[in-house]
Amino acid sequence: MTITEKILAVHADRKKVSPGELINAKVDLILANDITAPIAISEFKKIGAKDVFDRDRIALIPDHFAPQKDIKAAEQCKLLKVFSREYSISLYFEVGRMGVEHALLPEEGLVVPGDVVIGADSHTCTYGALGAFSTGVGSTDVAAAMATGECWFKVPESMKFIYHGQLNKWVGGKDLILHTIGDMGVDGALYRAIEFEGETIQSLPMYGRLTMCNMAIEAGGKSGIIIPDRITKAYEKNRAKRPPVFYKSDKKAQYVDIRDYDCSKIPLTVSCPHLPSNTKPASELSEVVLDQVVIGSCTNGRLEDLREAALVIKGKKVNPNVRMIVIPATQKIYRQAMKEKLLDIFVEADAAVSTPTCGPCLGGYMGILAKGEKALATTNRNFVGRMGHPESEVYLSNPAVAAASAVLGRIGTPEELGL
Repeated sequence: MTITEKILAVHADRKKVSPGELINAKVDLILANDITAPIAISEFKKIGAKDVFDRDRIALIPDHFAPQKDIKAAEQCKLLKVFSREYSISLYFEVGRMGVEHALLPEEGLVVPGDVVIGADSHTCTYGALGAFSTGVGSTDVAAAMATGECWFKVPESMKFIYHGQLNKWVGGKDLILHTIGDMGVDGALYRAIEFEGETIQSLPMYGRLTMCNMAIEAGGKSGIIIPDRITKAYEKNRAKRPPVFYKSDKKAQYVDIRDYDCSKIPLTVSCPHLPSNTKPASELSEVVLDQVVIGSCTNGRLEDLREAALVIKGKKVNPNVRMIVIPATQKIYRQAMKEKLLDIFVEADAAVSTPTCGPCLGGYMGILAKGEKALATTNRNFVGRMGHPESEVYLSNPAVAAASAVLGRIGTPEELGL
């Protein structure tokens, strides 16, 4: 079996599962946010459940429209708080303690290798970077799981992507996954588990792995996953709230597709409007003039991402025609960025720094685009109207390219700044 099949088999109390089978599996953690939890709470009440299955296995995080941007958002967030109090849910994260959900839960050690995790948010697939099976589900599935501790799945087929070769300067996990999505399309992995492996992955830091698995959904994937190794164990040490279980795929495991990528040939990559698969080398997009640059989100708002951006922009100024918004993904990241004076670097460069929030990524707030405006962001989606007006445009890149572009006033690379 593959690592995905092994994890699902154990959680379904089965010796073996095969792709296409329908199973019921126990879940280790359930996640919902201020957009999706209210629907789940409503359905939970409708089914007549008297209690949640485990008050320590449900995470409710107001992060999309929080800090509450208007009355409607405030009412949504209030529902999470009231429900958490009513059922004594321990994993409710209020503003000031919360972060962008898919950065917060790994940071807090609430997801561990070997878990099955479901979330009413499509980017729940992020946690595959830790060697867990994690996937987004609907709010009604979350409601049922909150009551029963189980969820149904169709066992996905698995694909294997092998990465080898030396990464070029400034190239990281974001470029690898954008290049991959560009190669296979936004539906190339439809309802499949994507297994990332190879020598390049084995040396890729955890933040780069989290970025890659985060965007597995942008290829249509049911999940992304990386077999746990020394980097995983180092990340989980002194962090994991539960004992991790390390699974790996069998040598004779079956894959529906295997692809090989030479990373020495992968350039700094940008996704152009209006699909993540519409990729081009950053060096070919110098004519794209920008109005906004965003560094943050569950994809690239981690401390290492901020360090990378700060390294590029230190001692420089944001182009006067551009607004740059920097959003640390969690409070811990925010505090450490303060200690390392990264936030000073951004503010001195004329960037705005925000408290943790998903904010502009989904067109929530803190950086909405007007008609005709163009943004370069380290987020994960660039669909029509994703960040604001339907006639605006969103480009996706890694933090180094985003920071360099903020200085240049157009899409560009750190090399153009002599870095």
